[in-house]
Amino acid sequence: MNSFDWKNLIDPLFYIHFDVNGIKLGIYIVLFIVFAETGLFAGFFLPGDSLLFLAGIYNRELIENILFIDSDFMNVMLLSSLVALAGILGNMIGYWFGSKSGYYLYNKQDTFWFKKKYLVQSKDFFERHGGRAIIFARFLPIFRTFAPIVAGIVSMEKKKFMFYNIVSSLLWSFTLIFAGHYLYGFLLNTYQIDLKNHIELIIIGLVVLTLSPVLLKFAKKTKVTEE
Repeated sequence: MNSFDWKNLIDPLFYIHFDVNGIKLGIYIVLFIVFAETGLFAGFFLPGDSLLFLAGIYNRELIENILFIDSDFMNVMLLSSLVALAGILGNMIGYWFGSKSGYYLYNKQDTFWFKKKYLVQSKDFFERHGGRAIIFARFLPIFRTFAPIVAGIVSMEKKKFMFYNIVSSLLWSFTLIFAGHYLYGFLLNTYQIDLKNHIELIIIGLVVLTLSPVLLKFAKKTKVTEE
């Protein structure tokens, strides 16, 4: 097994290159993380967006964990489809969990794995945007973990939820994975810039980009409260 450091938990490459005794398990770890981040409230700390972007860059390595496909396009298509499916299933579990345990969650004490404030913030976000919140939340860390749970809590119509669930998962997975793959190829072939040599900058950039809306909203709410 790979040498472990606690910092690995927030390092997407740790999961992509994960192996046990030389057996590569990256694809399975990536799919589980997507499932956990969108279906288990404990998954909010996992590196979702940066993981998918880098998965696009390392798509061949990941797909070759299960089979060999010569076509780059088919590799990216298969990876994006598998990730989308994991995201759909994750949201379904989150919705079911919310519908069955909403009262328990609102009365649960904070732990390392669960923060009630995230649930409340997601509920406010959901109430403002309705079904579209499922799509918006998919691209926002923390919110994408709690949005399906909140949808279950407020008893959103199942057919409506599944529509937004499928659309959001397809948009999220295909956008980030295709962007990672083709931006990597474009920069390498056109400007000889190898994104694999700038992984830390990519992760930091994506974290800042995806967390900015959340932080701005929090700052705005804090300012209004102080006034």
